[in-house]
Amino acid sequence: MFRLRAFIALVAMTLAVPAVAETRIGVVDLRQALFSSNAAQAFSEQLQQEFSDDEESVRAAQEAARQLGERLEKDGAMMNESERNELNTQFQEKVQEFNFLRQRLDTAVSGRKQAFLEQARPSVDAAVQELLEEQNLDLILPSEAVVYVKPDLNLTPQLLEKLNQ
Repeated sequence: MFRLRAFIALVAMTLAVPAVAETRIGVVDLRQALFSSNAAQAFSEQLQQEFSDDEESVRAAQEAARQLGERLEKDGAMMNESERNELNTQFQEKVQEFNFLRQRLDTAVSGRKQAFLEQARPSVDAAVQELLEEQNLDLILPSEAVVYVKPDLNLTPQLLEKLNQ
C-alpha cells in the first residue's frame, strides 16, 4: 500500500515538473507603465491646468483659516467674549469652507483620473496581449502579486514602450 502511494506520488511529480518548467511567465507593473506613459504625462499637465484655479481657492481658504486660528490663539485671551466668539465663528466657517473646497476638488480630480484609467484600459490590455504574444509567454502577472522577479522577466519597460507608440 505504501509503495503504491509512493509510486503514484513519484509519477505525479515527474509529470508536473516538465509542465512547470515549460510555463513562461512575465511580470509587469501596470501602474508604473501607465502613469509613466506619454498619455499620462499629457493628462497630468491638462489636469493641473484645469484645476489650478480650484487649487488656488483651496490654498487661500487654508491660509485664511490658519491666520484666523493663529489670531484666535494669540489674541483670544485679550479679547472680550463676544469678539472671541465672533473670531471663533469666522475660524470655524473658514475651516468648513476649506474642507468643502478640498473635498470637492479631490472628488473632481479622482473622477477625472478614473475616467482616464477607463479610457486607457483597452490600450493597456492590447499592449499586454502584444507582449504576451511577442515574448511567447503563457502568463503575465502584475508586479504587486510577485515577491521577486529576475530583471529579464520584468516587462514593464517594454509595456511602457508599447503604450507610448
